[in-house]
Amino acid sequence: MGLKTVEEIKAAIEAAVPGAGVEIVPNPSVSAQHSLRLKPETAVAVATFLRGDAELAFDFLSNATGVDWLDKEVAEKVKVMRWVNREVDGVKELVEETVEETQKRIVPGYLEAVYHLFSITKGHGPVVIRMRTANRTDQMQLPSLTPVWRSAEFQEREIFDLFGIVFTGHPDLRRILMWDEFKDHPMRRDYVEPDDFEYEPTAHDEVLKRALEHAARVAAQTGAGQEGAGA
Repeated sequence: MGLKTVEEIKAAIEAAVPGAGVEIVPNPSVSAQHSLRLKPETAVAVATFLRGDAELAFDFLSNATGVDWLDKEVAEKVKVMRWVNREVDGVKELVEETVEETQKRIVPGYLEAVYHLFSITKGHGPVVIRMRTANRTDQMQLPSLTPVWRSAEFQEREIFDLFGIVFTGHPDLRRILMWDEFKDHPMRRDYVEPDDFEYEPTAHDEVLKRALEHAARVAAQTGAGQEGAGA
């Protein structure tokens, strides 16, 4: 028997995990590799089922990565009541009418963790599962899947380091590429590179140019501050 469809896997999950809340995320590309979005509240239970089920037996997590989705502006057509000027029998008067307007709103961004699962036992896969945070500012927690697939440990550390997702229940969540004192997450889509490269000496002309420009700005700011203090 081959690998079940995502619809069949979704149905199996919902039968095994009450309130699982799994959603199918369509992939419109040629590959049509649809994925399953898990609720953070039930993700560990769902992952445990996917690994332990006799037919699915997803015993190997090959890859985990992060995705950053920025805030986006969407335009929607809505019907609203408005007072408008109308001429009735030669007399201008205000009448209330339903009109269609375009309104814009901001959809908050979020972070995602995406996992690719295979079954070594059954020889099938991949199945892609994903979780999303509430936002990308102060609610960035997701449950760690390391207790289910040990290969998630370093990969979740990388996602934490580069995107900022905080994996609760992770056995050793700390930076893996950047140093501990580093304050930002370099794979964020709005990440701005620093212009102070003193910590990374290099002979490359472009980097040296930026370092010198930075030093000049610091010197100018320091000089202005000293003049102000002297005055």
